[in-house]
Amino acid sequence: MTLLDALLDDLTVEGDRLWATVSGLDADGWAAPTPAAGWTVATQVAHVLWTDEVAVLAAGARTPEGKDAWDAVVLDAINDPTGFIDQQAHEVARLAPEALLARWGAAREALRTALREYPAGERMPWFGPPMSPASMVTARFMETWAHALDVYDALGIEPERSDRVRHVAHLGVRTRGFAFSVHELEPPADEFRIDLVAPSGEVWSWGPEDAAQTVTGSAWDFCLLVTQRVHRDDTDLVATGADAERWLTIAQAFAGPAGEGREKQA
Repeated sequence: MTLLDALLDDLTVEGDRLWATVSGLDADGWAAPTPAAGWTVATQVAHVLWTDEVAVLAAGARTPEGKDAWDAVVLDAINDPTGFIDQQAHEVARLAPEALLARWGAAREALRTALREYPAGERMPWFGPPMSPASMVTARFMETWAHALDVYDALGIEPERSDRVRHVAHLGVRTRGFAFSVHELEPPADEFRIDLVAPSGEVWSWGPEDAAQTVTGSAWDFCLLVTQRVHRDDTDLVATGADAERWLTIAQAFAGPAGEGREKQA
């Protein structure tokens, strides 16, 4: 099995779990408010669906027709950088649940096909830096996982803590420089050492062992932090070094403007 196939399989599992959670909901369940202000369960699923569709458009931008379709989305995003994503999520969320799920199912399948067929060694455009197919799957996993967490929270469901979150942790580490730059800060020149304890108890590590600045703690809390599903002070993460601590206050694994994050628990 290739890396891409393994990533796609994990994305499928994560999507299936969200699908199984929402497919039997009544109208009140779909309308339940989530921790994201103004977003219901329907809005969360609509956002995942819409972003899967846009990822398919990005993969198709290699043709003239496909490039035109992708460029139109990018232009809309440039014209409304702070409201475009919300607008699309709320618009798609108006669909009846059956139609929303049917459209998401088609988008999920189209995404798998598009990424498997994408030429090896080439990168596809995105709202941030261009991505390889493997990086795109990782990003889609991160968003599916994070938005599913909001759905589970709204419905009072305890999420499964699996080692699949390594994809989120890896993306969170790789986007360190981006997190600084999106806040108009100079990214640190030196790497950090990051040691995170996975749900299984395994330790995942990045960076040189002798790095002057370090981050340690649970991988689950780190993933919540880089997807801005938890306040820094509500994690068990320990930072050594001023830059490492600053990073934990601004970390984001997603493209686009800096998010508002979550408030500290009382």
